[in-house]
Amino acid sequence: MTKSELIDAIAGRGELTKARAELVVNCVFDAMTQALQRNEGIEIRGFGSFTVRPYKPYSGRNPRTGQPVPVPAKRLPFFKVGKELKELVNASRAYAISGDDDDEDEDDEESDDE
Repeated sequence: MTKSELIDAIAGRGELTKARAELVVNCVFDAMTQALQRNEGIEIRGFGSFTVRPYKPYSGRNPRTGQPVPVPAKRLPFFKVGKELKELVNASRAYAISGDDDDEDEDDEESDDE
């Protein structure tokens, strides 16, 4: 789902215009961004939590040249899914679980036909 699809979904659920729904979505995202910038955590019960994790500097490598490249210390947002959301997603069987042997079988069938 994209941001514009989220705005459409919010506008479609209530008596909000698209412009109002966009304002709501932008306000929520801005508030979340500002909280993370202040190193505050965000906890949405049943959905998950956002925190900021610090990472130490390290020496990386340029993939083209193989030369070492210093990577500075950084702080990045981290999302931990909530128990209820995890259970809801896992219980929904509308889509097949990807990454299992079924994907390989389909590729084998296609190559057999050639």
